[in-house]
Amino acid sequence: MNVDYGVLNIDTAEKADSLKMSIKKVFDEKGFKKAVLGVSGGLDSAVVAFLLAGALGKESVTGFMLPYGAQKTADSEEIVKVSGLRSAKIDITPMVDAYFASHPGADRLRRGNKMARERMTILYDQSHALGALVAGTGNRTEIALGYFTLHGDGASALAPLASLYKTQVFQMAEHLGVPSAVLTKKPSADLWEGQTDEEEIGASYRDMDFTLYHLDSGKTPEEIIGLGMDRKVVDLIVKRVKTNRYKVEGPVFL
Repeated sequence: MNVDYGVLNIDTAEKADSLKMSIKKVFDEKGFKKAVLGVSGGLDSAVVAFLLAGALGKESVTGFMLPYGAQKTADSEEIVKVSGLRSAKIDITPMVDAYFASHPGADRLRRGNKMARERMTILYDQSHALGALVAGTGNRTEIALGYFTLHGDGASALAPLASLYKTQVFQMAEHLGVPSAVLTKKPSADLWEGQTDEEEIGASYRDMDFTLYHLDSGKTPEEIIGLGMDRKVVDLIVKRVKTNRYKVEGPVFL
């Protein structure tokens, strides 16, 4: 049985206009006119950069490039150039290395999470200095799977891509004119050298999104398998959603 991935197709022009209007409404309601975001050079941050520029005006958005070590910023620089945002670069190496000098045995996941949280502390400090709101870059797929760092890339005042699955973010990126170099590279959280999302999770984004779409629509795992999706993928996604639900629900106030 062939899987019908067409259910993930969206009207990108209509959705882009809707998201820009929603972004503007949030800022108006909260009394802010400026936004900051981390521009990693990846697809999600590129799309958010373009949406913010369209909603608030290029001069009202600052994209921060926050590299660690030898991480290249060429794609980040191209994103801010094409989108027209204000930008700044802050090297997080000194602060991250200072911490791990006292914890040399930390594995790469701890180090990656520390980097994500370090970047977010900088964004929140800069948001205070600029009188801005922090825009997150997480999409529906990452949020549902808990594929983010708590109080790191998962922290923000608003999440413009929360209603878009990753494959839909690709569609939106093409519509908005995101640079081709960003569109064609493999999605990565940049937690360590050579890391890719699909390899780490264990499934393609297309399969993950198809499964999540139908789970969100109320279908059971068996019904999704009946639509042609591989049982291993469905079981993987169902398990991740259940295991990481606490990350989406937030703290428990007793």
